[in-house]
Formats: sequence, C-alpha cells, structure tokens
Amino acid sequence: MILDTLSNRELYYSLSPRLQTAFEWLDRTDVASLAVGRHDIDGNNIFVNVSELYLRPRSAAALEVHNEYIDIQVVFGGEEEFGWSPRSDVKTPRAEFDIEKDIQFFEDTPQTFYTVREGQFTILMPEDAHAPMLGEGHVRKLIFKVKK
Repeated sequence: MILDTLSNRELYYSLSPRLQTAFEWLDRTDVASLAVGRHDIDGNNIFVNVSELYLRPRSAAALEVHNEYIDIQVVFGGEEEFGWSPRSDVKTPRAEFDIEKDIQFFEDTPQTFYTVREGQFTILMPEDAHAPMLGEGHVRKLIFKVKK
C-alpha cells in the first residue's frame, strides 16, 4: 500500500510502465468534466472508474483483494478512509474469488486505517487487502485499474 500526494507520482513510475501511463492521462484530463462510470485509457490494460458515492462507517469495512489489477485511487472531492491488511493475513473469505470481476471479499477486520484527501492517491497492489469507501459524507474519486 502506498499513500502519497499527486506531486510525488513520478516516484512510482518504476513499479510499472502502466502506472506512468495512468498518471500521464490524469495530467491531461479535466477530471471535473468526467462523467461517472468507466473510461478506457488502454482497453482492459488501463481504465478508470469515476465514482461519486456516500461513505460508510468502519464497522461496514469489507476487505477486498485483486489478482490481475493494481488500483490507483485518487480523491477529487472530500476525503475517504481506507482499511488495510496484508493479503497474507486475511483468512476468512465471504465467497470464492470472482475471476470475471477480479475481486474477492473477506470478513477479516482491517489491521489499520488511513485517510486519502483531495490531491492524494493510494496505490493498492494485489498483495494489499483493502477496504475502501469508509468515512463520513460524500466523495468523488477516480479508481484506476492497471493490469499488472
């Protein structure tokens, strides 16, 4: 799990060339004009989901993992709390892994919580179990899905 400000995004380009592509797309895009929903950047290799949603309390935290995609989650309105645990520590799945949606949810409680504010991002690798959409109020954010 990585938490940083957008001004430091270049520090993470070496993790994957596709991360650089996603951040460069972000630099050229008027985020405020994007409609809610999926926007393709490089087909299924890199796409972004624009979300506007109401947040839920920590007690509703549902850890999730992905096998094929790295998440970059960028907040552009409000702030959002995330729960986190190493994937190796989550043991109680809610259901089998959904290969088509590249996701599996767990009942385990996150080990720690952190907040992503406007102008910040979090990178979540397949090794990171994460519980997004926590906090109070409303948030607008981008969820980049970057094929590893």
